[in-house]
Amino acid sequence: MTESTPTVVLVHGAFADSGSWAGVIAELQAHGVPVLATSNPLRGLASDAAYVASVAAQIAGPVVLVGHSYGGAVITVAGVTENVVGLVYVAAYILEEGESLGELQGSFPDSPLAANVKEWTYPGPDGAPAGEVTIAAGAFPAVFAADVPEDVTKVLAVAQRALAVAGFEEKATAAAWKTKPAWALVAAADNAINPDVERFGAQRAGATVVEVEGASHAIAVSQPKTVAELILQAVRAVG
Repeated sequence: MTESTPTVVLVHGAFADSGSWAGVIAELQAHGVPVLATSNPLRGLASDAAYVASVAAQIAGPVVLVGHSYGGAVITVAGVTENVVGLVYVAAYILEEGESLGELQGSFPDSPLAANVKEWTYPGPDGAPAGEVTIAAGAFPAVFAADVPEDVTKVLAVAQRALAVAGFEEKATAAAWKTKPAWALVAAADNAINPDVERFGAQRAGATVVEVEGASHAIAVSQPKTVAELILQAVRAVG
């Protein structure tokens, strides 16, 4: 790649962390693409998007934002940042301006995730208890990572990061796909997000879509080369 190659900023979703991109990072680096896997705070859509936007704005040159799962909602808002030139959604929520994740998800039948969440509390901004959720550890392999080896899913299940309930409730203040080109990977065997939610959002955003049969929600872990190939397609298109 050349000096004008955009930097890829990877944004993980709920129940995961930046390490979930390890295989994708290796593939992108092998192609000479500058990449940064940032830590998504998972505390609320507005604040998470502001954080990711600040990361992108501090990178010299163009940026391609890549969001997995809830990270897709985050990049939809953060993507209006001036130097963001493209959006890639990986098994992700793609919101419309003024829409919440709960509203989008509520328009389709529930995935198995809905019946397998564990509720927690944490000290909110005002000191009062606020709610957050994880996936019940016993259900994690089937819900999140059915195509990942069992020994790996056992580790991922206890290393998952919780998503604040606010992340489901806050409405998107912008939809960057209205002005930036988008690509989307649909995981056809996703048990965390109904694949029809992914398909609907991608079509509405006018995204270039790749659908992967048999892929779980954790496709970045199970099929990093497939994910990297779509990101490379986006990088080449906008670079």
